[in-house]
Amino acid sequence: MSETTTTTVPAPRARRGREELRSLAERGATELTGAGAEEVAAWAAATFPGTLAVACSMADAVLPHLVSRFAPGVDVLFLDTGYHFAETRGTRDEVEFALPVRVVDVLPRQTVAEQDAEFGPRLHERDPGTCCRLRKVEPLAAALGGYEAWVTGVRREEAPTRAGTPLVQFDERHGLVKLNPLAAWTFDELVDYATANAVPVNPLLTSGYPSIGCKPCTRAVAPGEDPRAGRWAGTGKTECGIHL
Repeated sequence: MSETTTTTVPAPRARRGREELRSLAERGATELTGAGAEEVAAWAAATFPGTLAVACSMADAVLPHLVSRFAPGVDVLFLDTGYHFAETRGTRDEVEFALPVRVVDVLPRQTVAEQDAEFGPRLHERDPGTCCRLRKVEPLAAALGGYEAWVTGVRREEAPTRAGTPLVQFDERHGLVKLNPLAAWTFDELVDYATANAVPVNPLLTSGYPSIGCKPCTRAVAPGEDPRAGRWAGTGKTECGIHL
């Protein structure tokens, strides 16, 4: 059970410089070639003590569980867009209760009502790219400013746009190290880990939603479809912009 409280903004942390972090990323990429997820998580915890964050969409808690084994109390960033499924919010609360982590709710600058007042209702239907930028991309960029490295759950099999995802890389946009320890995992491996370790899982994950985003922009996926086919269906959009 977590003994920490949820905050909306992480406390400032001392950071090493951009070039030093770039060098660490290059070293990690070399040292961890072909490494397993546990090795990547252990390296991250040892290399970035107190300056490591885990990004979690709350589709499942595999990534927070994995990283917290090596970095108890690690910050878990949850993008609270205001549009989540009830099941996603329930999973977020379960993660905060069940795991030794600190859940950090990352909030957009505007509430949904304030955004509607400025841009008009249902911006996600008319301009999903702008909606994602306002409610996900920009808030995450601001939150990551206090860290040296962040860990994501991106997997190569999820979509063609993610097929080349490395285990360790330097994130040019945010100026920090980015780690993707689950990059080589399949969906079945994800489920197996969650089952073996009794990890909280969003009920939607096994109900036709292998990729879960905001409720208005996510539909169930038919058998045989790409796992991310239910995201922004019919718009031509495939990524929110965070991992581009």
